[in-house]
Amino acid sequence: MASMWKEFSKGLWNEIPPFRLVLGLCPTLAVTKSADNGLGMGLAVIFVLVLSNAFISAVRKIIPKKVRIVCFIAISATLVVAVELLMQAFAYPLYQQLGIFVPLIVVNCIILGRAEAFAAKNPVHLSIADGLGIGVGYTLALTLVGALREMLGTGMLFGKYIMWESFQPFKIMVEAPGAFLALGSLLGLMNCITIIQARKRGDELPVNLTSGCGGACCNPEK
Repeated sequence: MASMWKEFSKGLWNEIPPFRLVLGLCPTLAVTKSADNGLGMGLAVIFVLVLSNAFISAVRKIIPKKVRIVCFIAISATLVVAVELLMQAFAYPLYQQLGIFVPLIVVNCIILGRAEAFAAKNPVHLSIADGLGIGVGYTLALTLVGALREMLGTGMLFGKYIMWESFQPFKIMVEAPGAFLALGSLLGLMNCITIIQARKRGDELPVNLTSGCGGACCNPEK
């Protein structure tokens, strides 16, 4: 149980995509004009990621190494078709908004990356925990980026107006540049939190956070 929790929890912070693994950036930037879109895409990825991890782990010993990538894609493609049919049946407006990015889940770097790096080398129960953790973390990231863009760009959240009456929306946030602004801001905030936590524990800063300002920008004493 402890090992399953470890594999699940790592996807919620230490390996949360797209902030830590830097994977799945295309959907993150393209479909997060609203929190609804981010949540919908994230749930679709969870479905595909958990089941593909489980299936790949179950058959990992009988898949020839030379054709493993083809097999991984075939399994994920089958699951993506199932997701498309379910979305067309029960969430067609969302399916239309997400557009081409639903079928492109087949070649999402997160799906193939977890299949190659984890599911193909570990038992089913750990692979399910890994897929669920990474999927939930990805969903949280997409929803957070979408919520930030929707609030600042339209004054709304999940389709309901939440800002004050005189609020002037920043229209750029629901345009293409807004995706980079939201992603960069949240990534910077996560890096600051990581630096502060590391200093409190007396740990060395991660290598990727010691460049630039060297973490001084997150130091309240400087």
